[in-house]
Amino acid sequence: MNIALEAPHLPLVGKRLRQESSRDDRIKLGFMAVIGLYLIIALGAPLFVMLSKSFSTYRFDLAAFEFQVSDETGTNWGPVVSAEALNRELGAVTDGELSTNSDGRLAATKFLPEFSFRSPVHYRIRGTTDQAAFLAGSTLEKGTEWRDYDSGAFRRVVLRPAKTLGVANFTAYFSTPALAQSIYNSVLMAVISTVFTVAVAFALAFGLTRSCMPLKGLFRGILTIPILVPSLLPGIALVYLFGNQGVFKDWLLGYSIYGPIGIVIGSIFFTLPHAFLIILTALSVADARHYEASASLKASKWRTFMTVTVPGARFGLVSAAFVVFTLVITDFGLPKVIGGQYGMLAVDIYKQVIGQQNFEMGAVVSVILLVPAILAFVVDRRMQKRQVALLSARAVPYAPKPNARTDALCFAFACLVSLFILGMIAMCQIAAVVKFWPYDLSLTAKNFAFDLMDGGGWAAYGNSIRLALLTAFFGSIIVFAGAYMVEKADGFRLGRGVFHFLAMMPMAVPGMVLGLAYIFFFNNPANPLNTIYGTMTILVVSTVTHFYTVAHLTALTALKQMDPEFESVAASLKQPFHRLFFRVTVPVCLPAILNIAIYLFVNAMTTVSAVVFLYSTDTKLASVAVLNMDDAGDIAPAAAMGMMIFYTNVAAKFIHAAVARRLLVRTQAWR
Repeated sequence: MNIALEAPHLPLVGKRLRQESSRDDRIKLGFMAVIGLYLIIALGAPLFVMLSKSFSTYRFDLAAFEFQVSDETGTNWGPVVSAEALNRELGAVTDGELSTNSDGRLAATKFLPEFSFRSPVHYRIRGTTDQAAFLAGSTLEKGTEWRDYDSGAFRRVVLRPAKTLGVANFTAYFSTPALAQSIYNSVLMAVISTVFTVAVAFALAFGLTRSCMPLKGLFRGILTIPILVPSLLPGIALVYLFGNQGVFKDWLLGYSIYGPIGIVIGSIFFTLPHAFLIILTALSVADARHYEASASLKASKWRTFMTVTVPGARFGLVSAAFVVFTLVITDFGLPKVIGGQYGMLAVDIYKQVIGQQNFEMGAVVSVILLVPAILAFVVDRRMQKRQVALLSARAVPYAPKPNARTDALCFAFACLVSLFILGMIAMCQIAAVVKFWPYDLSLTAKNFAFDLMDGGGWAAYGNSIRLALLTAFFGSIIVFAGAYMVEKADGFRLGRGVFHFLAMMPMAVPGMVLGLAYIFFFNNPANPLNTIYGTMTILVVSTVTHFYTVAHLTALTALKQMDPEFESVAASLKQPFHRLFFRVTVPVCLPAILNIAIYLFVNAMTTVSAVVFLYSTDTKLASVAVLNMDDAGDIAPAAAMGMMIFYTNVAAKFIHAAVARRLLVRTQAWR
């Protein structure tokens, strides 16, 4: 008997099988798309608009405007004549004056030397193209129709420039020696600061991991203090220490603290914790067997150091170097306070936008500033991909052995650096509570009377706390949810890859660049999101976006520690993913979520560059108040406001530790 087997539902030979996505996967994809759209709107779109702005040039096209002048009766009109022909005859405007910015205005009366605003003569003006535009008072007029004005109204008529695309802005920038010099200055300061900072950070991390020096916990706490203060504060401290009336001004041997010296010292102060934590993590991962092998081969301590210790930490050193380089070259606060006349790229953006209202040139400087930041980021990411695991299952944790000389040297160096950090903070504290430095050193609280000074008063401090709380709350939700969708969603490899790329972008975008990009994008009446411009919402969005990458990586690290079997078990029990998320994933990852929250809170309190262009009268911030008070010459009140930020962050750290301990006792008992 022949039995025929039919298999009508078998796939065709060669056809690729595709797993059908579940309802939970489609929901995860939807959430990922929403957060991805947020990153596009909050980062991608503003940067694109800013990039296009940098290539936008504006010039008055005199051939695009024509005039007619009447007799004194206002009825009989003279011949039609173009502004170009009049200017050729009169030379009223030079060729250089025709180049302008997007807000350029050129009075129409410049081309009519006989004009008198008390004359009964009437004037007509029209464009020769539909795009020719001029302002009559505050009314924008366009087109080829004649507009008739009496002399009183015509004196308020101004021509508007025509927009073209080109590299003229970049040409103008590089042809201006003072501006082009800022590129060299910024790179030089970043390189010098990076070399010193990484060297000091490595020595400190080496002492804490390779010696038996005492008080290691205390030193770790002190070395992270600069993270809690805005970058403007070390600049103020250096003014009081080494300025014209400084305590140690003679130590500089006639050199000024205002300029490269101050920038380097201040940069070492505020970037040291970042480099220290990265290198400390790299040195903490060590296999004792490598050192035992080196000792058995009778290698010297120096050879062991160069062939075992340094190679084992090379990726940490590279990452620390690029982090410090990026922080220094993109920082705005410190060079603004202590830089003097020494041009830096970040300060140039501020001067072009705030000082000269030249937004196109500000966009040009922003694009230039993006280049080194992106290069540093790309090289760092490539180096991290080459990193291999230094610890295997058979590894033996390294435990340093007591050595009186090494321990004493490491302890002395840690004390010296700690004295430097505490001395800077102490100087700011002294500046905040003395009456009139250095002539009247009696204590006073008048420097904390912020409502009597420029900068926004106590309301600015309240706004900063509000911003920090909103950023920590909403930022933690957005970041962790986005990281969860990337890590735990099945399939959609392309979409997850694009999302991860968007999440990594903010690390390469300086705060000044992001703030300026927000002006171009959100301060456009045609943008439906224009309503959030000048509100607390845009400050929260910019701050979350600015610090998104580090928080995203923190969340990913925590999620990668969870076994994928959790999702498989939940699916086999037919449990929706949201139940697993809230009952398992969130409790397990709670330490990381709390760390993300405090990270966002502290950075929201201290950030200046990302928000300096975005605040309004009602949303002034404490960090910006420090800048404004320093600009106004109120250095002591600026120091006082900076210390208030420091006090707040210290209190937030203690509250975070207390809340974390209480919550973790309940949620991490399984550990």
